[in-house]
Amino acid sequence: MKPWMKRTFFGLVGASIALGGLAACGHRMGHGWGGDATPEQAAEWRGKMVDRMASKLELNADQKAKLTVLADRMHAQRMAMRGEGDPRSQVKSLVAGDKFDRAKAQALVQQKTEAVRAGSPEIIAALGDFYDSLNAEQQQKVRDFMERRRHGWGRG
Repeated sequence: MKPWMKRTFFGLVGASIALGGLAACGHRMGHGWGGDATPEQAAEWRGKMVDRMASKLELNADQKAKLTVLADRMHAQRMAMRGEGDPRSQVKSLVAGDKFDRAKAQALVQQKTEAVRAGSPEIIAALGDFYDSLNAEQQQKVRDFMERRRHGWGRG
């Protein structure tokens, strides 16, 4: 495989993992507050996440700023994917009648796909800026963390 293809592939995989991680964490975040978090609560949670990662990776101020940009872009992407209204009620409406609403389901999938397509370049750029700013030791810590997490995703 050519080097540029490897980099592109790993970049996209990394962005997908990062988006999935944020989506999973964002899902958990609402439960602690009894539902959806307010924008202030979400910002507070992102700040705590950034602080925790900055501490574990021993980031400098510039690296922490890049991590903050990444977290903010990922949150914006999650909100864009979520769209208007309650996602659960959107899915429930597909099976509300006696027939599955295929046209509405296709429109919902297209909406989510377009949100990913529109936001992905910003996420990839922010993730690349952050990762490229890390030194070799910090990059290894990220890889080690991802390797450990890979084995635990299926467990409760």
